[in-house]
Amino acid sequence: MSDPIKILLAEDEPALGQIVKESLETKGFEVLLCEDGKEALDIYQTKAPRLLVLDVMMPKKDGFTLAKEIRMIDTDIPILFLTAKSQTQDVVEGFNLGGNDYLKKPFSMEELIVRIKSLLKLQSAGENEERSIGEYMFQFKQQTLQYKNEEILSLTHREAHLLHHLLNNKNEVLDRSVILKKLWKDDDFFSARSMDVFISKLRKKLQKDKRIQIINVRGYGYKLVC
Repeated sequence: MSDPIKILLAEDEPALGQIVKESLETKGFEVLLCEDGKEALDIYQTKAPRLLVLDVMMPKKDGFTLAKEIRMIDTDIPILFLTAKSQTQDVVEGFNLGGNDYLKKPFSMEELIVRIKSLLKLQSAGENEERSIGEYMFQFKQQTLQYKNEEILSLTHREAHLLHHLLNNKNEVLDRSVILKKLWKDDDFFSARSMDVFISKLRKKLQKDKRIQIINVRGYGYKLVC
């Protein structure tokens, strides 16, 4: 039996948050509930949810700001905004910041669940796509890498996820501490050294295409250039 899908729910109205949490849990989801944007960012970095449901108006860090920060390191995770705002410019801003869907309060739980399932279905379809990295073809879901028509290389779970994040941020710096918390659950010295080892393994597996580089940007993180 597979693990339940984790959903991060950031909602500063305790009663509404609890109702939504319980409703989603009856559908088999695991819900990580928090009441402010700062806590939501911490949970995102440490618990690796599959989807984010973000209230726009939250203390400490609003939903739009949170989404903007997350989109700098993760272009794939589905984001659904919840808001009492109804002005067109707010809807446009939400989508411009990387939101995938937008639900205005008050809303029905049936509609929220349908939208969540739709976003997860689109996400799964995207993960099954074969993606090119120079002369290589990368299958994230199957955790494989192939150079031209040569033998298919198997990747470990962590190698595949690390390469997936590097590719999603191609030609941009991938924040070291954020990816450590997401994949290693900690950004301490030993986790950082482990990540360096995995970066070396990926460099070796990608070395047949000389145009591909994984650059160490000292003090910040890594950048996949191809």
